[in-house]
Amino acid sequence: MAVQEARQGTHGGGCMCGDCPHGAREGHRQAVAAFLAKREELAAGQGLPAAVAHSAGASRQWVSDELTQSARAVADRSREAGEAWLQAVWRYTLFAVWGGVVVLALAQAATAIGAGWTVARTAGLLGALVVGGLLTGAAALHRARGGLLAPLIGEDNRLSTSRAVASAWVLFVVFAVLVLALELAGASGHKDRDALIDGLELARGAGILTVLAIVCAIAVVVRRVVAVRVLAQRLQKVRADRPRAADLLCDDAGRGSFTDVQYAFVNAAAVVFSGVRLARRPEQLPDLPWALALLVAVSAATYFAGKYTEGGRPVVLSVVRAREAGDLDAPIRTGDDIEIRGAGFVPPGAGTPDRLAKMVVRIGAVHVHVPLVPVSGGFANPSDAALTVPVPVDVEPGEVDVQVITAAGVETNKVTVDVLD
Repeated sequence: MAVQEARQGTHGGGCMCGDCPHGAREGHRQAVAAFLAKREELAAGQGLPAAVAHSAGASRQWVSDELTQSARAVADRSREAGEAWLQAVWRYTLFAVWGGVVVLALAQAATAIGAGWTVARTAGLLGALVVGGLLTGAAALHRARGGLLAPLIGEDNRLSTSRAVASAWVLFVVFAVLVLALELAGASGHKDRDALIDGLELARGAGILTVLAIVCAIAVVVRRVVAVRVLAQRLQKVRADRPRAADLLCDDAGRGSFTDVQYAFVNAAAVVFSGVRLARRPEQLPDLPWALALLVAVSAATYFAGKYTEGGRPVVLSVVRAREAGDLDAPIRTGDDIEIRGAGFVPPGAGTPDRLAKMVVRIGAVHVHVPLVPVSGGFANPSDAALTVPVPVDVEPGEVDVQVITAAGVETNKVTVDVLD
């Protein structure tokens, strides 16, 4: 009883130890609540110290520094919660696997009423047990990285749609071959064995093998294309705190992606069709019609084209002097605020405060961190199309280059402006 009470006191309620999923989640939740409260307070003009309240520039810098520190605390808690989630979710992946085995057993038992139990039903159940056992061993080996999710997680710590689709087809084909192998082991007559061997002929399995080759090639090629485009700074990638199921159907910013959705749905329909064909004719590989294989190929081509063309480099279009209401028009001088207009300053997935605080503007030889300007419900600065920074006194007067460095580490083009003393 004493041990149970100690455990409940340590890992229940408001535990924030970070060593258990509950503590990590609770710590992240409280850090987010504290940050939101501070942001709303500062957005309303409250909480400013008297030493900086007299200066607009000093107030803005102090507010930005406070929010940046608070945002870093939230990011640390988020990473802890993500690691704890990965260590805990591997058991749930096993529940899904063995739940599928139980559903298959119940379906076979229900359909066997009246028709009788056959060798094919036994082979299907044994094949499911073998696949489930293999997946259980793999999940145990990768339990620190999410178990069965480990092969599906990309370098950006998100679930990969192409890997998930390829894995689904590989598992289905392995299961189908195991069913045929177990049926062959249980066949007693020469004719039955010959019929099962004929079921593996290329003419019957050409459609499903073609689909398998396409989805596996897409998984490999898309990974290479994304890596090359990131290294060439033609694509901005920001690492996620943890994988989410929505990654399979959304882009890095969490918005629904047409290419991902159609690729996942078309292949899901094709896998279901193949499963029905295997259940109807378990003595051969599912003969996937060429029309359905062509549909999968078109879907794969659309998905690849979307991955090849998505994103792009951030670009600075113009730099102007920021003008407050009542100010006179004037050239840019040291100490003034400049507004940088362009596109792609906030990469997908970089809208969190800690990522926004990593944005830097290079003015000549001086690096200026973009200040966070809070408003109710969000931030007025920076944004994806514009950001405002002060021109430090360390900037030498004359022609200087202005360049933005995003949270993904990608540099924009340079725009030259004249700075007066």
